[in-house]
Amino acid sequence: MQPRPTRTRLSDRRADTNTTNGAGHAGGVIHVDDRDHVRTLTLDRPEARNAFDQQQYHDLATWLAASADDSDIHVVVVTGTGPSFSAGQDLKEMALLAAGQGPVGGATGFPALLQQLESFGKPLIAAVNGSATGIGATILLHCDIVIIAETARLRMPFAELGVPPEAGSSVLLPAAIGWQRAAELLFTARWVAGPEAVDLGMALRCVPLDDLAATAAALAADISRHSPAAVQVSKRLMLAGRADVSARARERENLGFVELGFGGGRSD
Repeated sequence: MQPRPTRTRLSDRRADTNTTNGAGHAGGVIHVDDRDHVRTLTLDRPEARNAFDQQQYHDLATWLAASADDSDIHVVVVTGTGPSFSAGQDLKEMALLAAGQGPVGGATGFPALLQQLESFGKPLIAAVNGSATGIGATILLHCDIVIIAETARLRMPFAELGVPPEAGSSVLLPAAIGWQRAAELLFTARWVAGPEAVDLGMALRCVPLDDLAATAAALAADISRHSPAAVQVSKRLMLAGRADVSARARERENLGFVELGFGGGRSD
């Protein structure tokens, strides 16, 4: 069966977001590829190690919202371009925002993305191709299944940076890997290699980098062949016990940012 052609336009919500077909690459912040009911969203800022600036936050949130509304999309895969999955927050842009020189609209991208992740009603797979730091790592806690390359590493450097955990990770990480393991990772900010991520329960499977895309695609295809309605009901039931917990954790984390002297909290 030939792959279904990739869509070349989104709704008018984000006319500046680029898509590509399966054979080419048009550049932009998010590379989008649709094949046989599976949408792959690739973070595409390799020059910045796929760090999240406001555009990438908003574009990923918008594509998740569009995927949720599209009955032809059954599964979404998120991955990165180049040697990094994501280096976390774009620190250059953060400095501009702190100086009042950031993009028009301010720092609204982080909460916009988290709200989409917490409510996303379809299977969400992460294919971690390289290093994932900060939000690049905590975003994985909102994915249903994580496949990680053998050469990839994860890190939550919040203690080293003098900030509290973010993205609900203060609750989601202990729930995923246990209190003591979560405490060690959050308190020491150490790196976690791909194989250890599987041992800890942060990822389902660790594969050679060359096999990563095919492994994630095969898993997505296996899921997509089942009744999308049944799968989405299962996802909704799973989210029912987690979405509110994550949102409340983010509220407490935001207060932690304020306590540590970071203005209005973690809004970016």
